[in-house]
Formats: sequence, C-alpha cells, structure tokens
Amino acid sequence: MHLDSCRELKNRLRGRMVAPADAAAPTLALGIGEPQQGRFRLAVRVRESAPVSDLLAQISDEARGEVDVVEVGEVQALSPFAPDALRKPLRPLVPGCSVGHPEVTAGTLGAFVEVDGALYALSNNHVLGNTGRARIGDPALQPGIADGGREDCDRVGELAAMSELSDVRANVVDAAIARVDDRAGHDPGRYPGGPVTGAAPEPGGARAVEKVGRTTGHTRGRITAFEVDGLRVAFPGGTLVFDDQLEVSGDGAPFSAGGDSGSLIWTGEEREAVGLLFAGSRFGGPDGTGLTYANPICAVLEAFGARLAAP
Repeated sequence: MHLDSCRELKNRLRGRMVAPADAAAPTLALGIGEPQQGRFRLAVRVRESAPVSDLLAQISDEARGEVDVVEVGEVQALSPFAPDALRKPLRPLVPGCSVGHPEVTAGTLGAFVEVDGALYALSNNHVLGNTGRARIGDPALQPGIADGGREDCDRVGELAAMSELSDVRANVVDAAIARVDDRAGHDPGRYPGGPVTGAAPEPGGARAVEKVGRTTGHTRGRITAFEVDGLRVAFPGGTLVFDDQLEVSGDGAPFSAGGDSGSLIWTGEEREAVGLLFAGSRFGGPDGTGLTYANPICAVLEAFGARLAAP
C-alpha cells in the first residue's frame, strides 16, 4: 500500500486499542514495514501470536493482506554485561564505551552532544539515570559497575538531565545526558569508518545502518520498520509503552545485546545518526536472531535542546 495509506491504517487501528497504561492491553505493536517494490506493509509485532490470533486476522483483513506479522517474545530494555575493549577504562572517552550510573550494571555511551556550548555524553535514562530514580548531579562512571567501574576513581561526568519515563502514557524517548568532566577528555568522531556527520530527520525503511556498543561492538543491520507504536518494553520496575520507534534487524547475526543500550545508530552510506538504541528482543526478525528498537534521534536531541558535537 502507499505510505500515507499505511500510516492512516496504523493510526486507525492504534486508536481502537486499549490505552497504554491498561495491563489488559494486547502485547501488540504497529509500525510501517520496509517497502517492497515501492509498496509498504503494516508491520505487526506480537509477543506471541496465539493469544491475539483473531485480532491479527482482523488486522490482516483491513490491510488486505499487506501485513508483516512477527513474533518477537518479550522486548526488554537492554542493560547488563560481557567483556571487550570497550569495557575497559578509556580516556579520552569514545562512542561505544561502557558507562553507567553507580546503581546500574553498564550500558553504552552513544554520542557526545552540545547544549548551550557545554559538552555532554548521551545514553539512555535507564543507563545514566537509573530509570528515573537517579538525582541530577549523580556521577556517570566509565566503565560501568559491571565492567569494574568504581565511584571513587572512574567518574567521568555528572547527570545533567533525563527524559521522563511514564507508566500512564506512551513514551518516545529513553535518554539522559551527563556533563563530561574536563579531565576525562573525549573523541566525538571515533566511530568505525569515521565521524557521524549529522542527524537524519526521517530515517524511513530499508536503510542500511550500523552501531558500536559495549557488548557486541560494531554491528551492521537494516531498518525493518519505523513509526512503531504500542511497543511494550520490560524495564526492571515494570513495563512501559513506546510510540514512534525504529526497528532494526542484524545482518545474519544479532544487531545488539544486553549492555548495548545507549548506542547511537547511524546510516551506513550517509553516516547520519537515526536512532538511540534502548531495547531488543531475543528472537524474531528475518533470521530469527532478534530485533532491536531505537528512539528517533531527532526526538532525543529535541528533548534536551541538543545537537551532535562536531568531531
């Protein structure tokens, strides 16, 4: 179907679904699948298809069969561990290295951003902000606690701001920024293949993308759905709902794993940032190795009035 028709159908179906805070809402997310021969399909993501089989049949009828239904299991906010060069103390700080709040195992420093001329490290709220439980001014550690980081000697900055994570309405952004200490140093252009040049306002589908993260390092994949609404993500404190998310599948292997949360995702050719990685599933996707989910990078930057730091 045409892109506008797909969006209209997605929004119509979403409007008939139960409110995000209702625990009885079906575990079902709707997005726009990658185009094939210029036509788009409705992307439907379910934890298990059996409990919602009748609903899936209705959706397929309304979409005239132009649907892409994938079972993904439970989608979890990606946090915990596993060792490699990015998990060691690194000065200057580089994208992809291990970071975290003292009460969090470890995540990934995705990028450096500037706000009113000051420099900040960008990652997820659930990495730097302890899923909203941290206080402004709390230390940011590199490496994170799971990688041997210690509060007395591995502080590289302090929490400056974090997005709200709501359990009564849909979220769009899971992000936080920490002001970088001068002595820590930073190298904003040190991504595999060279600097990321800017932010893409409309990432769209079927785009080749890359990321570098604390657990799986440098990986490649492609955007398999965008504008995904109703995505239910398991956090340590409960399940939260996200709208307008990007979905990425790896090239023959998982695109991400626990501990990669906070990674910046960029396009392979244009080298433009498209998303901030925050969650994933253990199976689903074209090769069954799982799917990764990311906040649109422009929404993340807008939340803090930030821009990517120049290399």
